[in-house]
Amino acid sequence: MAAMGTFTPSYVAGYACPACGARYALPRGLCACGQPLLVGYRLDALAAAFGREALAARESSLWRYRELLPVAPPDEASELAAGGTPLLRLARLGAMLGLPELWAKDEGLNPTGSFKARGAAVGVTALAALGVRDLCVATSDNLGPAWAAYCARAGLRLHVVISDDVPRPTLRQSSIYGAEVVVAPGGAAAAFALAEELARERGWLNISAFREPYRVEGKKTIGLELAEQRGWSLPDAIVCPTGGGVAIVGIWKAVEELAALGWLDAQRPRLIAVQSESCAPIVAAFAAGAERCGDSPYADTIARGLRVAKPLGDRLVLRALRASGGDAVAVSDAEIEAAVLDLAQLEGLFVAPEAAAALAGLRKLRGTGRVTPSERVTLLLTGSGLRRWDLLEERYPVA
Repeated sequence: MAAMGTFTPSYVAGYACPACGARYALPRGLCACGQPLLVGYRLDALAAAFGREALAARESSLWRYRELLPVAPPDEASELAAGGTPLLRLARLGAMLGLPELWAKDEGLNPTGSFKARGAAVGVTALAALGVRDLCVATSDNLGPAWAAYCARAGLRLHVVISDDVPRPTLRQSSIYGAEVVVAPGGAAAAFALAEELARERGWLNISAFREPYRVEGKKTIGLELAEQRGWSLPDAIVCPTGGGVAIVGIWKAVEELAALGWLDAQRPRLIAVQSESCAPIVAAFAAGAERCGDSPYADTIARGLRVAKPLGDRLVLRALRASGGDAVAVSDAEIEAAVLDLAQLEGLFVAPEAAAALAGLRKLRGTGRVTPSERVTLLLTGSGLRRWDLLEERYPVA
């Protein structure tokens, strides 16, 4: 196995549970109370020892922010470089929507074609350093291939549980990297239940969303990178397609840490969650003023990566939305499909339905006045449309 990162050169202060306050040394999974853990840093010490100007000479991957990550980078031979994705101005779409400052963060250029590579890069590096060798995950879209690729690079074994309604190309993308793929009859809910059962019976670590603290740290680098690309300023709003909500929690964590370091101007973005109308527990809980999500059905949608009926980190997601003064909106498949075509035909960006949901949500919020023309807005385009050949053949056949 190639050499992976270590926990030695780190400003980590500890790992804490926001729900019960328990603290841990080097955790592999959840808090004993069953809730997610978050990493804390000695930000005063980091601010005194390190300045943001030192980043200029570093590599363009997410490891340029190593002082704000819980594990040291893998050696060059082990690394699949995640991060360093472009920030693009959407001039034509901006003119159409009356938003002169509309931008997009194109995460489809990460390894395996989605932003899931960020969480996998940090998660696999950390868990390998902790001696974990067998990982298990339930997935309905990008997560399996991303973690399978990084596990292959590190020599870890990944067991992917996938629902029987997932397109075959998604299944094959995990298996091509050598992951064991288990198909669960009964849809997405059955897949998540089977992953829990297999992990418990066979001693595998379940790394489904929020079940270890390292994936959030990888997703956090979206916020760090966006701030640096904008000259240490952030937009007024960041629109995030949302399934489990790891990106929202990670981006808000980045905002809080950068502010504590004194690296940001006064602007704080409001975070906007976009979900599918067929599965929108975060949107429902946000509208109701609730702290936790209720049960939501796993109805079908072309944006399969957004199908998370009851996010484990719901409390953290809702807290980030409200702390940022944010919003949440649900969109239909028809609105998502229209957004796929608009991004492709007006901006030359072919994105997955999950990513296009960001534009669909923004369009709906502009229509109701919940986003105004003066706002500087960034869409988080979470994955490439090239991953969805099944959708191309089904929805956009060649004449």
